[in-house]
Amino acid sequence: SRGLGDVYKRQPRHGTDAYIKYYFNTDVHAQPTLKDDGTVDYFHLNMINPCKKGQLLAEVIPEDEGEYGTTVQGAKIRPRQVKKAHLEFGHNIEISEDRRRLTSLVDGHVSLVEGKVFVSDVYEVENVDLSTGNIDFEGSVQVNGNVSSNFVIRAGGNVIISGVVEGAYIEAGGNIIIARGMNGMAKGTLKAGGNIVAKFLENATASAGGYVSTESILHSNVIAATEIQVTGKRGFITGGHVRAGQKIEVKTLGAMLGAPTVVEVGVDPEKKAEYMKMQKEVSEIVKNIRSLQPILANFAEKKSKGVRFTPDQINYLRNTAASMETLNKSLEEKNRHMQELQLEFNPQERAMVQVRGEVYPGTTIIIGDSSMQVKSTYHYCRFERIDGDVKSTPL
Repeated sequence: SRGLGDVYKRQPRHGTDAYIKYYFNTDVHAQPTLKDDGTVDYFHLNMINPCKKGQLLAEVIPEDEGEYGTTVQGAKIRPRQVKKAHLEFGHNIEISEDRRRLTSLVDGHVSLVEGKVFVSDVYEVENVDLSTGNIDFEGSVQVNGNVSSNFVIRAGGNVIISGVVEGAYIEAGGNIIIARGMNGMAKGTLKAGGNIVAKFLENATASAGGYVSTESILHSNVIAATEIQVTGKRGFITGGHVRAGQKIEVKTLGAMLGAPTVVEVGVDPEKKAEYMKMQKEVSEIVKNIRSLQPILANFAEKKSKGVRFTPDQINYLRNTAASMETLNKSLEEKNRHMQELQLEFNPQERAMVQVRGEVYPGTTIIIGDSSMQVKSTYHYCRFERIDGDVKSTPL
């Protein structure tokens, strides 16, 4: 008789997919580190990843193909198919010969954008003032001191400022960090493709493609695609217009005798701004159409009475008719685009304004297309859109 081990069935050993291991923080929504007292620790900012020349940034952990099994009859059983992985990267990075490891060619900042590793080298200055002039740099910019009024910083990467910013213009493809805050003097502007973190924002305009994190906002126009967090000891928003796509979290909203304060959530601020701009353009087109209508009507009336026109008049008529056609086409296109934008104006799920202290009268809270004028003081509450109206619920 045959031994039991002579013919046997072996299950295939399934392998694992290849994956990429990153040696830096890849979370673009990473929040700044908070100290015990609730203030931001500007020296440990999770969101910025410094790297050194020669540092390993990422590597492919190869796939494991697994092992074939066999049937009782001796036929092979294939393990399930596994996925391969490959590295994508930008400038200032070297890839190993086997194309499995990325290392930095410079000292700089590393980030992952849509699956691609980028390293921006860092341009470092003490202050931005008459000694440096304006700065325009494709990498990241680090200012160890202050930025004076009327100067401009444009960076493809991050802008990190250890001191105070006055009425300057700062634009970054990545994040903007201002350790000691910004007094914009009504002309200072921040524009970040990523997040903005600042000790305070006062008399400033700020726009972030991610979130804004600060300890206070005073008389400023602030826009964030996702969230605005105003936390820490002071944690107030007073005066101005503050807008976030999803959520605003604040300790004190408005002020006892302060300027009117408007906070808005639930609509992508950029889309709303585009809609408002288009509204103005449409009213201008309508005005122009109305000014041309009597001219064309007058020509039509004369023509019906058999009036003969000079070549100049015919030319003028043709030009007016062509202008009218262009205006009508433009109006139709803009109206269609406005309707598309309006469809996106339904407030996002759970869009809210969360207040961990007081809300004072004189504050307006807008969620999507609904608004509420605050008439009396509220405490520890959340404002949401319920059945088409803005209502408060306790925290």
